[in-house]
Amino acid sequence: MMQIGACIFDLDGVIVDTARYHFLAWKRLTDQLGIHFTIEDNERLKGVSRMASLEIILEIGNRKPDERQKHEYAVLKNNWYTDYIRKMTPDEILPGSLGFIKELRNANIRVAIGSASKNTPMILERVGILELFDAVADGNNVSKAKPDPEVFTKAANMVGVKPGNCVVFEDAVAGIQAALNAGMSCIGVGSPKVLTEAHFVVSGLNELTLSKLISLAKDILL
Repeated sequence: MMQIGACIFDLDGVIVDTARYHFLAWKRLTDQLGIHFTIEDNERLKGVSRMASLEIILEIGNRKPDERQKHEYAVLKNNWYTDYIRKMTPDEILPGSLGFIKELRNANIRVAIGSASKNTPMILERVGILELFDAVADGNNVSKAKPDPEVFTKAANMVGVKPGNCVVFEDAVAGIQAALNAGMSCIGVGSPKVLTEAHFVVSGLNELTLSKLISLAKDILL
């Protein structure tokens, strides 16, 4: 049975849902560029960094701009996205997230964020939960995109817990692969049909309690 020392959470789609804001900002850019971009296309961008997401979109549209143009596109998208998330409120925290995180903290389990987004601190501050986390590893202090494990190994190092004692909560395939590549246990948040590599899958954090997590650590997790 693993001893749980830390729980590391992806942000988007796990604690808050900013996916619609990403979609609106990318859709605004693709409309401007004349690229057909759907909600299904947007699924490919989950857990992927901004520049890697842009590359996927350019591939979809068969566009090959130079590096200067790519930078301009990324800045434009991010400006639109930050306009949306500045209006976020605590009401946008996903059900069960707050109670579960507080339960972990009360049990002296370290809690951290492992997110590709550079906007992570702003989002956490806007929804009023920044102070709940012992560490934030994000696009501001890591450079490699998931499925590279850097963001999760960084978070583990920041809270002083070995990878084998960490549980990651992820809603994206790339994120689950990153957790596994880091040697961590992983609980998927979303569809079991999509998140097939996770050790266990829930539809949301509202399905989890500390006792349920401890039970999973006995039977399923690494």
